[in-house]
Amino acid sequence: MKERGGKSGHPTVDERYTQWKSLVPVLYDWLANHNLVWPSLSCRWGPQLEQATYKNRQRLYLSEQTDGSVPNTLVIANCEVVKPRVAAAEHISQFNEEARSPFVKKFKTIIHPGEVNRIRELPQNSKIVATHTDSPDVLIWDVEAQPNRHAVLGAAESRPDLILTGHKENAEFALAMCPTEPFVLSGGKDKSVVLWSIQDHISTLAESASKSPVSPGSSGSKQVVGKSGTEKSSDTPTIGPRGVYQGHGDTVEDVQFCPSSAQEFCSVGDDSCLIFWDARVGTSPVVKVEKAHNADLHCVDWNPHDMNLILTGSADTSVRMFDRRNLTSGGVGSPIHKFEGHKAAVLCVQWSPDKATIFGSAAEDGFLNIWDHEKVGKKKERTGTRTSNTPPGLFFQHAGHRDKVVDFHWNAYDPWTIVSVSDDGESTGGGGTLQIWRMSDLIYRPEEEVLAELEKFKAHLASCTPKA
Repeated sequence: MKERGGKSGHPTVDERYTQWKSLVPVLYDWLANHNLVWPSLSCRWGPQLEQATYKNRQRLYLSEQTDGSVPNTLVIANCEVVKPRVAAAEHISQFNEEARSPFVKKFKTIIHPGEVNRIRELPQNSKIVATHTDSPDVLIWDVEAQPNRHAVLGAAESRPDLILTGHKENAEFALAMCPTEPFVLSGGKDKSVVLWSIQDHISTLAESASKSPVSPGSSGSKQVVGKSGTEKSSDTPTIGPRGVYQGHGDTVEDVQFCPSSAQEFCSVGDDSCLIFWDARVGTSPVVKVEKAHNADLHCVDWNPHDMNLILTGSADTSVRMFDRRNLTSGGVGSPIHKFEGHKAAVLCVQWSPDKATIFGSAAEDGFLNIWDHEKVGKKKERTGTRTSNTPPGLFFQHAGHRDKVVDFHWNAYDPWTIVSVSDDGESTGGGGTLQIWRMSDLIYRPEEEVLAELEKFKAHLASCTPKA
């Protein structure tokens, strides 16, 4: 059923989308719209493969969450990322919502045991990705070495290169890779945060090579029993955890490493808590922030440019920013700012790799908001209803999705370029929408710089005017 404008006069989803599409040539430097066959709950940039004059080629990781008529898959795609100020305005606005984008080409399909809920890439080795599914295990894949599979009904599942065990119940969403060491972090329904080192697998391989067969007690092969009770694999290596961290009172929804330390990390959960851990001092919380929000916490991110700043997003529709030097007041969460621009649960937050004060937040309201916390509290020079109605810090709202935005990822190789994915299959006649986009640099560059450029443009136009 189509959503209708309410008495409050809010535009319907279709009206909002039509308005957004008309503004694409003005607001965006580039936009690619890709209609998915099946919904994807996660989208991640992989390594850059090639640089050319007008565009760069890069890996993109997605998933296909099917209805069972064909298997669930992990998809490795090649994406052409058009460089800034190359795309023509009319070209980026003339896309068909029901078509696949020519910029996104499937490169390889891995038949995944169960749905792919989360994908994370290993910073130390761009070929290695981890996935979470509806099981207690974390699956590790070497996406270059994995064979390309044809996802047809009855096809055998691809075999992970490594299985990380340690959760007692399903671990569906909370998953992070460490920027400084090959460490993996996960959280699950067992209220635990679990830490592994992929290095342990490498050292185990060396051991087992020297004293084959694998001795009992060492991490070797494991029989994995699938949902159907059939053996999935008997020779996939497994490793157990470095540590299991207890402190949450409910499901752990997201985890994140400190960008400068493999031993420090944080987690958030359905108990409304934000917890900080330090593997050097044991498995109990170092700091527990009670009531970080007024509802379940869905996501957390740690600023790679400023180690003191942490973002959290919640079902209470807000994003909050905490300073780890001053987290609580009377035992209750004391954020340095609350960003309130969403109208539904926030599902994903991520700091920009390009500028320390910028971050994005995606929510069930279909918006992906871009914020600059530096702008909070700055005296507004322009007055008028538009400015005063805008939440402090919010400077760009991506409204190209027509239902909840389930994931997004900033591109570390192409500044200000974002991939986002939404579960809006009903309105697009497909399995959801993947968009790759970059706002116009006139929006975020310093005002005086933009005005100087427009002045030059004006002078150029004047010189081009035909003389009477």
